[in-house]
Amino acid sequence: MLKGFKDFIMKGNVVDLAVAVVMGTAFGAVVTALVQNVLMPLIAALFSSPNFDSFAVVTLNHNDIKFGVLLTAIVNFLLVAAAIYFVIVMPMNHMIARRNAKLGIKDQEPAVDPQIELLTEIRDLLRAPRA
Repeated sequence: MLKGFKDFIMKGNVVDLAVAVVMGTAFGAVVTALVQNVLMPLIAALFSSPNFDSFAVVTLNHNDIKFGVLLTAIVNFLLVAAAIYFVIVMPMNHMIARRNAKLGIKDQEPAVDPQIELLTEIRDLLRAPRA
């Protein structure tokens, strides 16, 4: 029983996942700081408000429905996504493309699984009109 647990824990994908979670948590703090301390103040300077929480408040039966809070969350999400894309994804894709060009690696189509290829041929034969 313990050997199976040890084998499970020592698999590369479990260790990789644990490292990814730790790195993601640490990187989340960086992205949050960028959004809260750089991007949101820029938006606040443009709209004269640090957030949209007080925007579009509707009172219904003495209850406040705050559409602005949702708008603030959507703007924060979009800013986080943009920060991740422009700060991490684009530079990494550029670095990978440069490395592949330097090594002479071309984009290759993934190899087709023989079973998928066989099933595709069978499907095409079944679709063909019978003579």
